[in-house]
Amino acid sequence: MEFSFGVAHPRLPLFARFTWFVLAYNLLVILWGAYVRATGSGAGCGSHWPLCNGEVLPRSPQIETLIEFTHRLSSGLAFLLVMGMLLWAWRAYPKGHLVRTGALLTGCFIVTEALIGAGLVLFEWVASDASSGRAISIVVHLLNTFMLLGSLVLTAWWASGGNGFKMQRQSSLVVVGVLGLLGTLAVGASGALAALGDTLFPARTLAEGFLLDFSPSSHFLLRLRLLHPTLAAVVGSYLILAAGYIRLRRRQRRTQSLARWLSLIILIQLGAGLLNLILLAPLWMQLVHLFLADLVWIVLILVLISALEDQSLPATERR
Repeated sequence: MEFSFGVAHPRLPLFARFTWFVLAYNLLVILWGAYVRATGSGAGCGSHWPLCNGEVLPRSPQIETLIEFTHRLSSGLAFLLVMGMLLWAWRAYPKGHLVRTGALLTGCFIVTEALIGAGLVLFEWVASDASSGRAISIVVHLLNTFMLLGSLVLTAWWASGGNGFKMQRQSSLVVVGVLGLLGTLAVGASGALAALGDTLFPARTLAEGFLLDFSPSSHFLLRLRLLHPTLAAVVGSYLILAAGYIRLRRRQRRTQSLARWLSLIILIQLGAGLLNLILLAPLWMQLVHLFLADLVWIVLILVLISALEDQSLPATERR
């Protein structure tokens, strides 16, 4: 069994290919959710959940309702796919298998993802709401989404033939990895707040945006906006150095390739962030920026589990 940039090879088991598909589908759902937020369509179904404006199928819907309702349908399908994956893992793998563990974690995070989404609607933290409650919920939502993607990556990796972790005599790699993961989560959280600020308080010019960022009378979301590019530059630089360190410590071709991809994607992401700033965060650029952020997270996890993999175990022993 083989990997190619962490993507399932055609010779992989059917379950592994299905899990990689579920991961890819969830990325699309995440991007559509960002589209809902950026277009102010989160209130398209009113404050009703799981019904839409009190109906199973909305009648004569407005465009905002169609956008939000489509997101709910796609999210519902993502929930069903993850639950199907979990049941399949329980039937296909023995007790104590790592695939079962990964699938169970994924199931837990898809449930909390649905609950957070429901909370956003029921508390009306959508559309033009600029409350601290919405800001906190956006950060929690982002962190949970990253955990969901991470657990899907682990499940797919183990189902594709990957071994478990070996922590002994690898303390430096563990520390480097944990710092990288925490830093990436911090960048993602600050990015979610910056994107919300861009959506609620769009600037007409770059100069006006900078003035709003530094004005003590500005909304707290605007005053926090500068935190994101600062963290992105620091953490991005750290991750590139960390990828280089991992390449020095691990000579396996797969780990080397993933580490190179991580550095490349981070550089592209930093460029995309700068372009997003210059263009005043247009919708299409926000989606590209978010996709790259998710990709950085996924590839970072792949790099770390590849670097920390127990190479002493044969491919058939993955418990």
